[in-house]
Amino acid sequence: MKRFFTFLVLFLSCFIAHSQTFYNSNAIQDIRIVFSQSNWDALLDAQEAGAGDYISAQSVTINGQIFNNVGVKYKGNSSYNPNYVKNPLHIELDTYVNQNYEGYTDIKLSNVIFDPSFVRETTAYSILGQYMHAPLANYANVYINGNLIGLYTNVESISKKFVNTHFGSNNNAFFSCSPPAGAGPGTTNLPNLAYLGTNSASYESAYEIKSTTGWDDLINLTNTLSNNTSNIESVLDVDRALWMLAFDNLFVNIDSYIGQFKQNYYLYKDDNGRFNPILWDLNMSFGTFGQTGTTNLNTTLAKRQLNHLLHSGDAAWPLVQKLLAVPRYKKMYLAHYATMLSENISNNSYFTKAQTFQTLINSSVQADVNKFYTYAQFSSNMTTDIALGMNTAPGLSNLMSGRNTYLTALSDFTATKPSISAITPSVANPALGGSVTIRANVTNTNTDAVFLGYRAASNLPFTKVLMFDDGAHNDGASGDNIYGGLMPISSITSQYYIYAENNTIGAFSPARAEHEFYTITASYPTITPGSLVVNEIMAQNTSTVTDPSGDYSDWFELYNNSSVTISLDNLFASDTSTNLLKWQFPSGITMAPNSYLIVWADQDLTQEGIHADFKFSASGESCILSYANGIIIENVTFGVQVANMGYARVPNGTGNFVIQAPTFNANNQGLSISDFNQQNNQLLIYPNPTSNYVNIRISELMGSEKIKIFNLLGQIVIEKEAHNDNTLDLTILSAGTYVVNYGKINKKIVVFK
Repeated sequence: MKRFFTFLVLFLSCFIAHSQTFYNSNAIQDIRIVFSQSNWDALLDAQEAGAGDYISAQSVTINGQIFNNVGVKYKGNSSYNPNYVKNPLHIELDTYVNQNYEGYTDIKLSNVIFDPSFVRETTAYSILGQYMHAPLANYANVYINGNLIGLYTNVESISKKFVNTHFGSNNNAFFSCSPPAGAGPGTTNLPNLAYLGTNSASYESAYEIKSTTGWDDLINLTNTLSNNTSNIESVLDVDRALWMLAFDNLFVNIDSYIGQFKQNYYLYKDDNGRFNPILWDLNMSFGTFGQTGTTNLNTTLAKRQLNHLLHSGDAAWPLVQKLLAVPRYKKMYLAHYATMLSENISNNSYFTKAQTFQTLINSSVQADVNKFYTYAQFSSNMTTDIALGMNTAPGLSNLMSGRNTYLTALSDFTATKPSISAITPSVANPALGGSVTIRANVTNTNTDAVFLGYRAASNLPFTKVLMFDDGAHNDGASGDNIYGGLMPISSITSQYYIYAENNTIGAFSPARAEHEFYTITASYPTITPGSLVVNEIMAQNTSTVTDPSGDYSDWFELYNNSSVTISLDNLFASDTSTNLLKWQFPSGITMAPNSYLIVWADQDLTQEGIHADFKFSASGESCILSYANGIIIENVTFGVQVANMGYARVPNGTGNFVIQAPTFNANNQGLSISDFNQQNNQLLIYPNPTSNYVNIRISELMGSEKIKIFNLLGQIVIEKEAHNDNTLDLTILSAGTYVVNYGKINKKIVVFK
């Protein structure tokens, strides 16, 4: 049994690679902006005050990589001021030119105005990412026209890229839940998820839509929350919402949903119809903002003793009121709260993280002449309160140590919580299509309140079923505290967790569920290597054969070498050994003995036919067939390919690969030299066969095309400028068959010695 975090599942591998570079928490990024306009600051101020459009920067250099013609603008509400030298920035690399840095196009830079310690935002995001999908965050030194503006926090944008990475789609309803015009004391319409009727105009001043449509979805969410809470899980990821609310409260992040302005989060509706909350703008976490909307936390003592059930009885905060009114949701909330408290506050882990960040940025903070606080305040705010005008930034340890003392004495957290241990599947690797019993030892729980949550894929909701200690569910003897629950095995990898509760509080295993879960891998039949082969590949198809949609696409051909029908269920194909599970064959595909199957390698997954989620490189790549359990049944590596030529096994199904005229969906019987040379009379080759020299006559030159000669591995062995009449010296070549290429024309030539 193995434990995985959702951000570690295979399809997020690209995201992980990025997180180690531009958002690497152990490194400070270097960002240099160059404006050709001498009045760039006035231009940015004018746009911030008006249309909010981007100003074109001549260039932006990120860690030495230059991007020309880039959109830049100021951002922020209370953090922006036209009199500041150091204003928050939004850089959009692809405003005018299609370009990105490590896949990122939007760069959000905050000016650290409300945080003398410089570590609130980075520390908070680092903690939050343990429990729900959250932006990555680190630091960047920002220069404009060669002048250091200062040290900024660099926080990953909540963009379509972000939601696609974490939720598997980006074209559904998507909202920024902060008033588009900014929130202030006079703002009356706030994104509190209250139901305001069916007219979308009632919501538009409180929420900013990021998708083309979605108002009806948001209205349905608010209506369900207010008037049909029993159905809320069909439209909201409740577990994720509870993590968000618990985090905001524990870390005194009041400039959030639980504060006066009920803002600073996003909602994205996934393909399952559920909205997913995503926290944003944590710069005032750890108690900097104290206006809860019902009381003002004017002292550090008041912030230490913030009610852990704040707003549970307040109709103006329906997400808190409605969810915590459901006994099971309240116990789940307390379980999540207790987990974050023990893993971050009681053990002082948060302070260690914050100290690590301060050590990293120490010299950059000293060099930042535009920072809003002194270096002494930067150093002391880890422990000592700093006044911020109308607000106070509590010393981190002064706030959180007192908060730990207050919370751990509350009856909700002194109560004995359920204990979940000895989690064991009845079969280590159950058969795909079957089922498995998950057993666990659970104590201090109500007997009818132990649940197994399971799902077949990472982007699906968990199905929750009751577990039993009755001796009738493969659970041992009745009343022995061993609970059993049945889980169907409908995919290669299934994910699960266990939840239990008593009269006061719940408990999860793993403790960070549903963000973290256990996995179990199914057993399934696999194809014997050699029975199914990659028979032919075309990596540069410009004129040979079209797919069902009429496109000239890359393709590969499979051949069943065996005498039995084989199933491609659970089989994957890829063009790289670094991600073997790039594309899975649709279920239900079979191949009769000695039959062929064409797969279009074009990423056009919605088109008719079988289309893989990758394309080949004509300069050389791989075609690999494998299973999730690590079994590889075919691995073909090819070099440079000739346009419109097949890379095929000869003899068919068993031989070595050669470059030849394509034999699409058919036996790879090569054409004879005479047949092959009938392709096109524009290119005449003689003598053929030859021993040392060959004459090549071209009837019509095609621009800058060169004459190339390939060996049958696809390697260029001779390359010459083309003329109407050419004589090529072949004495350097060994005996064998070669391909002469000119433009789209390919002809065989035989060399003998």
